[in-house]
Parts: sequence; C-alpha cells; structure tokens
Amino acid sequence: MRTEEREVGFLARPDAGRHPGVVMVHDVWGVTDHTRDMARRLAGEGYCVLAVNLYRREREVRIENPGAWMRALDDPRILVDLQSAAELLRARPDVGPSVGITGFCMGGMYTLMAACRASGLSAAAPFYGLLSHSRGLLHDPKGLDPARKPREPLAMAHELRCPLLAFFGADDEFIPVDEVRALERELARSQQPFEVVVYPGAGHAFMNDTRPAAFRPETARDAWGRLLGFFSQHLR
Repeated sequence: MRTEEREVGFLARPDAGRHPGVVMVHDVWGVTDHTRDMARRLAGEGYCVLAVNLYRREREVRIENPGAWMRALDDPRILVDLQSAAELLRARPDVGPSVGITGFCMGGMYTLMAACRASGLSAAAPFYGLLSHSRGLLHDPKGLDPARKPREPLAMAHELRCPLLAFFGADDEFIPVDEVRALERELARSQQPFEVVVYPGAGHAFMNDTRPAAFRPETARDAWGRLLGFFSQHLR
C-alpha cells in the first residue's frame, strides 16, 4: 500500500493496478489519525481512497464548540470541493472506472448531500450523518445563514442520484430515530436503490475505535462488512 499526504487530503491506494476510487469525508475534527486509519483499511480492500481535507482553506482550525463550527461551514462550497475530489480521483490513471463516497458524522452528512448533488458518483455510504437543522448540533434558535446552510440534508434526500447505504445508531444523541425514518421516506421518493441500517445499542461514532465510550466493536465489524459488500457491488 502507498500513502501520500497532500494539501487536498490524505491519499491511500494499493501498490499497483487500477482500482475504484472512494472519496472519504472526515468528521468535524478533520483528517485525524483515525481518518487516515480508515482510509488505509479501505485501500487495503482494493480502493484508491482520498480522505479529502475540507479545512485546507481555513486560516486556523480551533474547534471549541463542534456544533457552532459546523453551523458556520459553507455547505455549497464543501459540495463543490467534494465534486472536485471525485473528479480528481477519476482523472488518475490508477483509478477507474467508478468513484464512490463515504464519511462519518459531519462527513456522513456531506456524503449524503453529495450523493444528492454531485455528478458521477456510483455509490454513497454515510455513517451517522446529521440530518436536520431543526434539532441537534446544526440547530440554532437564531437561525442559520441561508447562504452557508441553504438546505438541510433531509430536504435533499429525495434528490438522491446514486445507490446509498446509510448507517445509524438507535441511541445516537444527535440523530433521533424519527429523523432516520423521515430519511427513509424521503429516499423512497428518489427511485434510487437504498438501505438504511439502524443498530440497536449503538450511539454516535460507533465506528471510532479511538473513542472507547462510543466504539462498538461488533457493530463496527458488521457495518464494515456491509460497506465492503456494498462497494463491491457498485464500484467496479
């Protein structure tokens, strides 16, 4: 396996050959060692993975309040960045012919949004992506900047453009199950194949083995296996 740290993000790929591409979208904390580890794991399964750095234009990244930080991010600009990341992968001679996307927490939210807006994606797999502006981390009683946050993820879900496999925990403090059910109803309007998996006994960040209180090993193993099966079916 080969890895490279670039301005655009962390790239992990198999040593040789041509492989499907995957854009990986980090959580609120950026391209951390955990993000790099997940990218390496996926590259070990035969994918060229770009863990894109969404903060590369920020003068300073000092996150004291994750919710406030996310509420200030410019969603349209990030979706352009994710489209560009997919095109960057697709243009590589060692990538092809398909490109998918996956991400965690904030990255899961942007994975879902990209699957509804970006062109040329063959599959999307968001993990516990935030769904609503009306509750949770994205809610601000004073309202959000409509230029930076024009639409909540739930409002975009019926525009899904590619097959999707989404993962949630039934005990997620940031994403109520009723919002997940609303997501299913919206996705059903899209005429794209989708599956939403909700794990009992799991909360937010159940894939993150650097957070012992949140990590659920058995759930993470099952989700990883499902992810690999899904990408194997749709990314060739």
